[in-house]
Amino acid sequence: MSNSKSTSGGFNFMTALLAILVCLVIGWLIYSFILGAPGNFDAEGHPKEGNMLGMMYSGGFIVPILMAIFMIIVTFSVERLFTIAKAKGTGKADVFLRNIKSLLASNQFEDAIAACDKQQGSLANVVRSGIEKLQTVQNDSSMNSEEKIEAVQKELEEATSLELPMLSKNLSIITTCATIATLWGLIGTVLGMIRSFAAMSAAGSPDTAALATGISEALINTALGISGSVVGIIMYNYFSTRVDTITHSMDEAGYSLLHTLKLSK
Repeated sequence: MSNSKSTSGGFNFMTALLAILVCLVIGWLIYSFILGAPGNFDAEGHPKEGNMLGMMYSGGFIVPILMAIFMIIVTFSVERLFTIAKAKGTGKADVFLRNIKSLLASNQFEDAIAACDKQQGSLANVVRSGIEKLQTVQNDSSMNSEEKIEAVQKELEEATSLELPMLSKNLSIITTCATIATLWGLIGTVLGMIRSFAAMSAAGSPDTAALATGISEALINTALGISGSVVGIIMYNYFSTRVDTITHSMDEAGYSLLHTLKLSK
């Protein structure tokens, strides 16, 4: 029976849903009471010249949603930052692996387990599970060498399978928001251009104020959408790289354990 355990951390489903709802509410409050403050507009209700808050407000109902998407990306990026840092452990992974290899080479299994307890995190959990299984099978005379290697390898795979979902959890939210930000910004752009062309097609001379409002809505929504998308893509790629690094360390540690078992045959 496997004694593997996973590193806890990160938002669960309900917490993640609540965080998304809170970001949506905050986005709407900022749009209504900060961007839409009366001081940002002139007597005719148009944004004052050079007032960026009033110009952003003219972007329409798309703006608070884009702001909420940006806050969701930031929120889950911070959540992933702390969770992956916890999964990495308290010390440097490369130093930890070198120490484990040295201890395994001299069959100091108890010291290796103690080093895992000190390191903590996902990598240490996988290594600890493998070492404990290695100790068990080495003292089992009923198993041949191939069976021992298979048992340790299976234990490592089980321990890794417990850790990987925690490492990659909520990354899909970041990448989804990065995609939605661009598309939602494009929707705002299209609506703004529709308003602009409607002003141009009005009877008589075009309504320059309506035309400016439509163009402003289009450009502001485009800028907000692209900004959110850029941040989301950068953070997703950054965290994916860190997850891959930890996964590689797990594979390297597993190879060292199996190599130790093969040498002891």
